[in-house]
Amino acid sequence: MAGATQDKDTSKAIVRISNLSKVYDGGHTALKDVTLDIADGEILALLGPNGAGKTTMISIICGIVTASGGSVTVDGHDIETDYRHTRSLIGLVPQEITLEPFETVSRTVGFSRGLFGKRADKGYIEKVLRSLSLWDKRNDKIVTLSGGMKRRVLIAKALSHEPRILFLDEPTAGVDVELRKDMWKLVRKLSDDGVTIILTTHYIEEAETIADRIGVINRGELLLVENKDTLMQRMGKKQMEISLHSPIDAVPDALASYRLERANGGSTLIYTYDTKAERTGITKLLADLNATGLKLRDLQTRQSSLEQIFVDLVRSSS
Repeated sequence: MAGATQDKDTSKAIVRISNLSKVYDGGHTALKDVTLDIADGEILALLGPNGAGKTTMISIICGIVTASGGSVTVDGHDIETDYRHTRSLIGLVPQEITLEPFETVSRTVGFSRGLFGKRADKGYIEKVLRSLSLWDKRNDKIVTLSGGMKRRVLIAKALSHEPRILFLDEPTAGVDVELRKDMWKLVRKLSDDGVTIILTTHYIEEAETIADRIGVINRGELLLVENKDTLMQRMGKKQMEISLHSPIDAVPDALASYRLERANGGSTLIYTYDTKAERTGITKLLADLNATGLKLRDLQTRQSSLEQIFVDLVRSSS
């Protein structure tokens, strides 16, 4: 994982991925030498464009796809030589909604528990359904449910055998904003209960809201894995927007050293600076602006979002 960093304490890693690669028939390389430790109890969000390798990595860990190289252990057990044990620790919520349409909610979830050799436990199934606001729908057939409710059933199925690790592959795709926020609360509650959660998402806001760490993957390579707050502080840029009374066609030569960007048709100048530097240069910039005769209408600052950091990382790796 060249260039990637991890600052989460993974001494108690529940999943260890080492030099993982996958080349499909036809020569397409989906994963390139990925190494990653996932800490017990954390929420890790994997960000990446379509085809980046997120689903392939999850599929390998869950035993659905065979790796071309490298190794994965779950709770210290190899996923290939001790498949039954490792798979019993994992719950998977796939992107696709694959449910038997004419089966009831409770029977669907109970059947999944049985597939893992677990004895029937109506009390536990009730607890899961209630936590997902599905208890009132327990006797309803899947075909009668909304798309959002079907996604909740998928999560209930994944939790039916009491896994320690939950993989969520685009869990809120196509879900309305309110339901998405409900799902975020659920994910945080599951984490508080000790479940390790790995989710892939296209919603930057989702990762920024609930994740402990952020991983960025592109073209099969893991570009970075870092604590969310540390990442924002290390890579986030701070900008000052300077609104002018009158637009300008070009930045005056006297201000060239500040590398100002023109915006809004020349009526705004943008100054990017490092908040951790000993001097930001703002005081001198304002003095130099005044010396040029430019009249300021307003000043405001903003911090780069996780979305901008993600876009910059993917762009630089492409």
